[in-house]
Amino acid sequence: MIRHPHTVKPASRFGRVTTDTLASFLSWYFDNNPAHAAQLGSLPHYSTFGDFSATAFERRARENGAWMARLEPLPRSVDRDLALSVLRGALAAETWPSWRRDPHEYSGMVFFGLLTPFLHGLLPEAELVASAVAKLREVPSVFAAAQANLDPSLASPLVVRRALGQVRTGRSFLLDSLPLEVSSPSLRAQLVEAAVPAAEAFDRYAVFLEDLDVRATGDWRMGEKLYSTLLQDKELLGYGAPELHQRGQDAYASLEAELIELAGSSDWRSVMSSLQDDHPPTLEAMRAEYEAETQRARAALIEHSLVTMPDGEECRVVPSLPFQRPIMPVASYLGPPPLTSRRAGYFFVPFTPDGATDEEITHRLRTNARPQLPTISVHEAYPGHHWHLAWVAAQGDAHPLRKVFRTPYFSEGWALYAEKLLRSVGYYTTRGALMSHVEARLFRAARMIVDTALHCGDMTPEEAEAFMLARTALTPGTAAGEVKRYCAWPTQAPSYLTGALEIEQIRDEYLAASLGSLRDFHDRIAGSGALPLGLARRVALGEE
Repeated sequence: MIRHPHTVKPASRFGRVTTDTLASFLSWYFDNNPAHAAQLGSLPHYSTFGDFSATAFERRARENGAWMARLEPLPRSVDRDLALSVLRGALAAETWPSWRRDPHEYSGMVFFGLLTPFLHGLLPEAELVASAVAKLREVPSVFAAAQANLDPSLASPLVVRRALGQVRTGRSFLLDSLPLEVSSPSLRAQLVEAAVPAAEAFDRYAVFLEDLDVRATGDWRMGEKLYSTLLQDKELLGYGAPELHQRGQDAYASLEAELIELAGSSDWRSVMSSLQDDHPPTLEAMRAEYEAETQRARAALIEHSLVTMPDGEECRVVPSLPFQRPIMPVASYLGPPPLTSRRAGYFFVPFTPDGATDEEITHRLRTNARPQLPTISVHEAYPGHHWHLAWVAAQGDAHPLRKVFRTPYFSEGWALYAEKLLRSVGYYTTRGALMSHVEARLFRAARMIVDTALHCGDMTPEEAEAFMLARTALTPGTAAGEVKRYCAWPTQAPSYLTGALEIEQIRDEYLAASLGSLRDFHDRIAGSGALPLGLARRVALGEE
């Protein structure tokens, strides 16, 4: 069943004015962000990327302010406060606009906007191809807008080069990879014909970015003021960058002490390095072993009754998307479209980019060694991202805003919480698997330290890479990719451990108040979506 967002309204108990206003806000958001709406499963938005002109970005910013003025007088509720957190975050980010700084703002949207509908399969193939053809015709104008909008004085060479590596895969993606999603030869031919001008636009965009790389003089550092504002106003954490940095340092010290005890040596990194010698022999073997581990994690959930399993869920374990491989060196996940009744999601195993050397492939395999597979599978699949998003999709239509607006401080926090939850039932059965679980958590503490230090001006990218190599079990290539990600995507990297620690605290409050069982807690808080953590606490404790 496909649910159309314009006909879905929030729960009526908040009053007719609140209900109508929030429904209008959601309709406005979808119409102004059709690429995001389509990824969520909104069929009326399947055939366009939207307007990426500077005029449109500036108009949306003004309208964000107008919506804040409309929502703030409404009675306090989780849904109203969620909408306000989104708007406040967007308005704060306007002081450091990604549409003028980051080429990935455009190319990433094109890649996912074209592929995701085929992965979700919500329409017959002919209609999927028709909507893809319509969007392919828009690709030249999207990249023309990008070239007009990107400002060399704001764009950083580091961020430009990161996006350039992905953009260079555009031609192959459009002409080779995307057509493989279509079974009909005649429809595939239509898609390829429409893709040729779009591929040429990708080529022109790559040439533009090569030149922008030379001219760019901007700084990728966000700065402490905006960083703290986003933590407080968007994520509703109640503290800023300095405290987040200190929390990372405290967590790192505790986790390192635990690793030293497990390793039986202060040189736990050498022990972890030796564990990485036991890795799958090939990339495809790595995928197959992840698939087996994912099924073992699912069985453990059922055996220990930790959560309620949604009907019809399926986690497909597949190679990472070719256009993601140059910029994403770790596993990732794409969930079912939450505005629909679908329950299938994709666990993307981190393959290396085409043309990778044998040494680069070996480094990638070592970073996905067999002792590491259990905790990564739990994180991406059960009861991490896949179970969480399949469960959200099963919750019905009462709170549509909670299906649309998600924060990684909950979604990634939940997935890391899930790793420790499985430890509590004895899932990690070897010393190597247990060490890998603890090191994965320590790695997230290192992210908190490094991300805040980078964007507050206390660490250079070179120092950050050296820190990650010396203080985690990452290989050199993966460490380099990680640091580029932190520079280009500020505040996201700390979300994992920050969120996990907050969810653990909320769980303790829930159980102390005798509000239900552990399974009840998991079903309730995860079923509320991926709310800012202050709002997730209110839902869990019945304070909506």
